[in-house]
Amino acid sequence: MEALPVKQVKDCILTVNGGSSSIKFALFEASASLQRILAGSIERIGLPEATFVVKGSQKADNFTRSVTAANHTEAVGVLMDWIEERIRRGELTAVGHRVVHGGPKYSEPQRITPEMVAELHELQPFDPDHLPEEILLTEAFHHRFPNLVQVACFDTAFHHDLPRVAQLFPIPRRYEAQGVRRYGFHGLSYAFLMEELTRIAGPQAARGRVILAHLGNGASLAAVHEGKSMDTSMGLTPAGGVPMSTRSGDLDPGLVWYLARTEGSPRKKFNEMVNFQSGLLGVSETSSDMHDFARARNYRCTGSRSGCSVLLPSEKMDWCIRGGVGRTGHAGIRRRHRGEFTRSPGPHLRWAGISWDRT
Repeated sequence: MEALPVKQVKDCILTVNGGSSSIKFALFEASASLQRILAGSIERIGLPEATFVVKGSQKADNFTRSVTAANHTEAVGVLMDWIEERIRRGELTAVGHRVVHGGPKYSEPQRITPEMVAELHELQPFDPDHLPEEILLTEAFHHRFPNLVQVACFDTAFHHDLPRVAQLFPIPRRYEAQGVRRYGFHGLSYAFLMEELTRIAGPQAARGRVILAHLGNGASLAAVHEGKSMDTSMGLTPAGGVPMSTRSGDLDPGLVWYLARTEGSPRKKFNEMVNFQSGLLGVSETSSDMHDFARARNYRCTGSRSGCSVLLPSEKMDWCIRGGVGRTGHAGIRRRHRGEFTRSPGPHLRWAGISWDRT
């Protein structure tokens, strides 16, 4: 059956979030209030039974179907074909891309140019699991829609002006000249949380000492004061910080040399272990998905419980706690499972004078 056209609008803007195994997007009417028309995703890229899902306000804008997406090139092709089918040329006026790593240069949203794409290619060693796919998306849009305005919004921008002491790693200073420093991530999520904190609790609360948490497949924390990032758990790459779904977070650096000597672990194998086999999956040996633990009846009685304990990196947030934490905020947990994962930190933080407000 031929798809019905989306409700016609004068101008619309597409936002795209290209991940390591998915592409998420949303279409907005380009008005003062940016009314969302629909949202969708291509999930399980590189796995069997990849799915293409769209949900919108109209019946014709709602479907779920299986697609062939053995890699990101095929997934991007599916998305491009759908855009050409569903949105008339001239109605799509701009595309906004979430770009995980902006390196030391990019600290503000910017229009994507060939020069920027070339520089992003040079940044790929910082994040080989996300940047190549994000670059692929920008190039695909340029190929299909050469006159379309594309804008990059960088996940590292929120932390761009970290205090000097937070940026530096305790390694020889010559590496700083190569761009090796703390960048931090999930900045777009944190910027949204700060906007929501201002809206809900007022500007004074947002200017206080705040600890923010982004809790998804990737997870991090950030300490904020006067609306600015003061420190954050992730560092050079999105693999550092607290334990995540399949990422280890911070480790003893001696582990690299130990595994190289005892198992002959090559660099690629070590990278795969800390990014795709560790975190909740590695500790629980059951699942990388917190929702699986929440659904399991024996969740509190099994060894997988230990996989759900994510420790606050107190050495990084100590400045905030010593000064008195004004607010905490989190993003990335579905409401129906939120209680399981935001209930437990409360008792453990009472020593710091922190009470947990589940609202």
